[in-house]
Order: sequence, then C-alpha cells, then structure tokens
Amino acid sequence: MTRLLFVCGRNRWRSPTAEAVFARYDGIETQSAGIGKDADTPVSAEAIEWADLILVMEPAHKEKLAKAFGPLLRSKRVVVLGIPDEFRFMQPELIALLEERVGRFIDLPGL
Repeated sequence: MTRLLFVCGRNRWRSPTAEAVFARYDGIETQSAGIGKDADTPVSAEAIEWADLILVMEPAHKEKLAKAFGPLLRSKRVVVLGIPDEFRFMQPELIALLEERVGRFIDLPGL
C-alpha cells in the first residue's frame, strides 16, 4: 500500500480533489491537508509520519512544510506538482493535471 499526502494552501480545492481522485486507485491510500493557518484540515505531524510520499501543489508549500516540520521531513520525499490555485474542487482540468503530474512519481494503473 502506498500512502500519499497531498498538500495545498487551505485544503479546499486542489488537495481534497487529489485525495478523492487517487483514493480510487488500488493499492493507494490518501490524505490531504493545508499548510495555511486557515486550512480546513491543517497539516499535522501524524499525517507527515503516515505518508510514504508528500505531494505539494506549489514550491511555497514545500518551503512552509520545511519550516514547520523540518526534522520530520528528513526521511520523506516531498514533491512539488506545480499546480496553481486556479481550479475548483473536482474540476475536470484539475483531475487531468493531477493524474498526469502524479503519474510521474508513482505507478498508476492505466496511466
């Protein structure tokens, strides 16, 4: 089982979409969180420890994670997907972009 943690700013559109999309794949467990102070589900130490791979939407998210959770990230792989905050929850263009970008880092059946 591969555990993916998706992180965006407020955990409202991008990372919850990613969580829902990739939870459909066999062999993958997902969680999502936000790095912002007003995140619906803030990133936690427990989520970081749980994850096999952490996928953030923007470089700034990776920087904020490093500041807040530096020691916990030493043994973790953190990947920047480069997905801007211009999509809504489950928007088809966002789903396509997520599948294409995440597919670069893990094997997804059918991609």
